Amino acid sequence: MNPMTNVKNVLKLSERELSNKSKTSWHDQYKDSAWVFVGGLPYDLTEGDIICVFSQYGEIVNINLVRDKATGRSRGFSFICYEDQRSTILAVDNLNGIKILGRTIRVDHCEQYNAPNADMSKVDEVTAAIRMEGCAPQLIPRTETVVKEVIKEEEKEEKDKTIAGKIKKKEKKDKKSKKKKKKKSKKSSSDSESSN
Repeated sequence: MNPMTNVKNVLKLSERELSNKSKTSWHDQYKDSAWVFVGGLPYDLTEGDIICVFSQYGEIVNINLVRDKATGRSRGFSFICYEDQRSTILAVDNLNGIKILGRTIRVDHCEQYNAPNADMSKVDEVTAAIRMEGCAPQLIPRTETVVKEVIKEEEKEEKDKTIAGKIKKKEKKDKKSKKKKKKKSKKSSSDSESSN
């Protein structure tokens, strides 16, 4: 099927879903995969460029920009894996059919995609480590004591802000009262001069 026809079909599916107000979505059949297919990419885009565009809808943990084996040039399509599957829905709904450098891209779900297994003997240590461990940020579990300390710090900061606000209000009041006193003294001195 023509890539533009695919783009239009996905857009029609989304419009139909909005008008039906049904509880199920066509995205539900892809709930077990966090991969999306991106086609129609400009050939000069790098992995970094693609990540810049697609990371606005979630953390990207893997990308496979398919390249020509002989020349190493991009073939114009890519597979992207998000940390959270819900990000795939946002990417498909919002990026499908947009233009990048004058080319309309196609973004669609991948039901089953396995990243290619590269020959690990030809890979440097850093790349091998990233492939084994992933590149997503590691979450640090918080203990109750850490959470309590954070809450105390936030309460202290809030209290300091409140006190600082009160001090500023008092300073403003003092300035206003000084101005009023000056005006009164000027007025009284000018009144006394005019009566003489």
